[in-house]
Amino acid sequence: MSGLGQPLEGRHALVTGGGRGIGAAIAKALLEKGAKLTLLGRSEATLADTADALASWGDVHYVTADVADPGSIAQAFSQATMKHGEVSILVNNAGQASSAPFLKTDNELWNQMLSVNLNGTFHCTQAALPGMLRAGWGRVVNVASTAGLTGYAYVSAYCAAKHGVIGLTRALALELATKGITVNAVCPGYTDTDIVKETIANIVSKTGRSADAAQAELTAGNPQKRLVTPEEVAATVAWLCLPQSAAMNGQAIAVAGGEVM
Repeated sequence: MSGLGQPLEGRHALVTGGGRGIGAAIAKALLEKGAKLTLLGRSEATLADTADALASWGDVHYVTADVADPGSIAQAFSQATMKHGEVSILVNNAGQASSAPFLKTDNELWNQMLSVNLNGTFHCTQAALPGMLRAGWGRVVNVASTAGLTGYAYVSAYCAAKHGVIGLTRALALELATKGITVNAVCPGYTDTDIVKETIANIVSKTGRSADAAQAELTAGNPQKRLVTPEEVAATVAWLCLPQSAAMNGQAIAVAGGEVM
């Protein structure tokens, strides 16, 4: 449980996509280090369940919003600030992944991948940054993907969006380098989340292979031959948020068992 002397005591952390998977694991890791927490997501029921589950670890609040909608984000950040004060730690974790061959990637799929994965990061960072600048301290951590560092077939829209997140991370890190604010990205490989379970189910339905064979295909590129755990991603995010991590800036850290070096 959080308590006195914790490194993030008094800091308000907001985690997008915080209701499940990597986001929920990040939320718990930040609570354990003393942060006050706001979960942001689209499903109130999911957020409420996660907030209840995390309540014993610290002060948890939630707000509903669609990260692709700047008006929705502005309202949610206003609510979060009224509850916990200005956001000093922002984790842009909300994301979606859809696959299609390039010539079957229509405008709707392309725009959806950019709207959630890239534009959502932009909108949330713009909402949090003024408060960080006033405080002279802040941490922005963008949960990207190894797809932001290398290419994968059949996910061109997703790769383009995540490469955009890495570019935004690096540019903003330089812009804010003397302001007491760091901006970094964490790039998980295939992680044991609902998104990957959906990917495995999609492979099974399209190819007739077993779930074990589909998972083996996904993990083949990981030298450790396994899925990353949400807790491993969360530990890296929490470390980047520490006061002692102030020299970490503009980095894109792969959490992928050595898949990308």
